Amino acid sequence: MATRSTRRDFLKSTAALAGATMPYWFTTTQNRALGHSLVNGRPVLGCIGTGDRWHQVVGGALNHSDGVAVCDVDRKHMEEGRDKVKDAMAKKGKDAQVEMYEDYRKLLDRKDIDVVTIVTPDHWHSKISIDAMRAGKDVYCEKPLTLTINEGKQIRKVLQETKRVFQVGTQQRSEMNLNFLKAVSMIKQGRIGKVQKLIVDIGGAAAANDIPVVDVPAELNWEMWLGQAPMTEYRSRPSGGKYPHARTHYEFRWWYEYSGGKMTDWGAHHVDIASWALGIDETGPLSLEGTAEHPCEFKNGVPQKDDCYNAATKFDVTVMCPGDVEMHIVSNSKDGNGILFEGTEGRFHVSRGGMKGAPVEALKDKPITEEDLQKLYKGKKPGNHMGNFFECVADRTDPISDVYSHHRAMTTCHLANIAIRLGRKINWDSKTEQIVGDEDANKWLTREQRKGYEIDVTV
Repeated sequence: MATRSTRRDFLKSTAALAGATMPYWFTTTQNRALGHSLVNGRPVLGCIGTGDRWHQVVGGALNHSDGVAVCDVDRKHMEEGRDKVKDAMAKKGKDAQVEMYEDYRKLLDRKDIDVVTIVTPDHWHSKISIDAMRAGKDVYCEKPLTLTINEGKQIRKVLQETKRVFQVGTQQRSEMNLNFLKAVSMIKQGRIGKVQKLIVDIGGAAAANDIPVVDVPAELNWEMWLGQAPMTEYRSRPSGGKYPHARTHYEFRWWYEYSGGKMTDWGAHHVDIASWALGIDETGPLSLEGTAEHPCEFKNGVPQKDDCYNAATKFDVTVMCPGDVEMHIVSNSKDGNGILFEGTEGRFHVSRGGMKGAPVEALKDKPITEEDLQKLYKGKKPGNHMGNFFECVADRTDPISDVYSHHRAMTTCHLANIAIRLGRKINWDSKTEQIVGDEDANKWLTREQRKGYEIDVTV
């Protein structure tokens, strides 16, 4: 288990290294890990996963790097990704050769790639991230980083061993008009007194039933798309919307085999901010219990149907935090998506759309300063999440969305899912990272990994 001192020692060591040298691409043409020449002094980028979300990520990455390779198990996505990277490079006046790979390991084998973006379905994040760090790559991986608590511990261990730079794609820490950064600063400064309660509204999930077995699309490598997840039949049907009801692509979010449903999809954003504000991003909750509605019957935490989405559609989970603070993670509240902070001296709500409440109005007379935000943002100027990543790649410091705090926030989300799937209260020991007095529940801290796709990290 990584303690606070372990994390701080690690940060001190990387900071000392950064202080001893200038950013690597300004001082040498050699890659710091693999010893190859850089292209025009810029980091070289490989993209693993080129589906829907990647299109919102890659533009920012290519502002700071040169793309040379894409990887996807869906050939249509891969070809679209190749063309997008080539077009972006052409606008820079570069006729780039962008190679395509179905197997991400072949991309990681390339000695000329410094940085990778990982924008795959959630159940692939951990293994690819670990393999990428071991291959000497710095990593930008979309959230949620993990499917289980044990995966977070594995990634944390490999990060400490390899000393890579790793940014998680929780952009609310950097962007959204700095709404969430200001909210965290307000809490840290005691603008509402002692925090007593939070309502974290992350919205409900979709439901779909009777999804039929159909032939796997010719362009999709279904076996590799599943990866660690159990082998199963491919299911899909038209939905009338942008995406069909299916086990793949965007709709993977609503299957526990590949995701944690809305609890991790949006919890990775709002629970992360709530944990940061409360100062429990290096520890965690004390207990969790709640109720939920699922699209099908569950037995011992396992869905009993395989032809429908199975992640919770509605939920209300009470999370007891240190300091006698209640965090309620809900799928619906009167204030809508966002976080409501309630303290002894006031309350306010923050969302991507803005902030409201008397403490927010008081900012007109006593604003949050740029210095306040920069201090909270680890001494760097906030405002661009991908930019922060590449700035940290250059100076070898810890990005704003680091693995350590993300693992702790995701621990709360994973425990919430365990509580609602098993239908009972979960007590958590954040020092040992174990569920207290419930060995059956502790089995849910990890998952069975299909042969050939195991993660070989002991924690």
